[in-house]
Amino acid sequence: MTTLRELGHSGLHIAPLVLGGNVFGWTADEKTSFAVLDAFVAGGGNAIDTADVYSAWAPGHEGGGQSETVIGKWLKQRGRRDDVLIFTKVGMELGPDKKGLSKARIKQAVEASLSRLQTDYIDLYQSHKDDENLPVTEPLEAYAELLKEGKIRAIGASNFKPARLQAALDAAKDGLPRYESLQPEYNLYDRETFEKDDLAIVQASEIGVIPYFGLAAGFLTGKYRTEADLQKSQRGAGIGKKYLNDKGLALLKALDAVAERHSATQAQVALAWLMQAPGITAPIASGTSVGQVQELTEAMNLQLAADDVDMLKEAQPEVKV
Repeated sequence: MTTLRELGHSGLHIAPLVLGGNVFGWTADEKTSFAVLDAFVAGGGNAIDTADVYSAWAPGHEGGGQSETVIGKWLKQRGRRDDVLIFTKVGMELGPDKKGLSKARIKQAVEASLSRLQTDYIDLYQSHKDDENLPVTEPLEAYAELLKEGKIRAIGASNFKPARLQAALDAAKDGLPRYESLQPEYNLYDRETFEKDDLAIVQASEIGVIPYFGLAAGFLTGKYRTEADLQKSQRGAGIGKKYLNDKGLALLKALDAVAERHSATQAQVALAWLMQAPGITAPIASGTSVGQVQELTEAMNLQLAADDVDMLKEAQPEVKV
């Protein structure tokens, strides 16, 4: 039985792994997406993260909403709404008049998301990125109305600079709702920004953290080790440019050693490290097959020892906080 963790003070209790919905309706078609969602719930997961912008970047997907639509159909067909928590986001640009975090934009976007998701409420509604053209209070005022109307249950922030996140948390002390979670980029390779800038804030405020890119765009699975390996997926070129270097290869060597100790995979070790990291509630990871999702959910049963954690940390230059 998976032990659930409360996300901040939201009252939402989630398994230590959140399923990323960015692939649904994009690299995973509807049938595959349904199978992935079924496998995730069967494996003990209960929270699914998506966004209104998924997958607007793909040809023919202008306007986004593909992921939410697939999830909505799955919720309806499987009768699963009461079994899972739905996290979605607003704020990325979907068109000239569909961007940012103005009150009007949020009010329009939430109705579109609710319709696509075929639900009356969203469990966690997140600001996908900060709108620095507005005071931090404007989106909070919009969220306050949505909370009162019962259309959302809690709010979260993603991709906020520390000063703006702190300002929003301070504003919440004056009667506005507060962000109960932060969704930053954080994984074994990309540690410095979160550990240096965000960790102290989230710990002091006791808000949850659900990091994205938990597997560094797939690099931490261990399948990208040479230039030839980069041909294995459409993400390969970007992965090679960022991760295939001395630091990345040293980290893979440490992951190999820890994985062998536990008869686990590198992906499971990378996610287990995140699940045990200070301040982290649950990393987000996505999969495009049942086998991948079964592998990912098994990470929730992997307990790393102190020397495992030390080995992984020592494989990188020291993070200066």
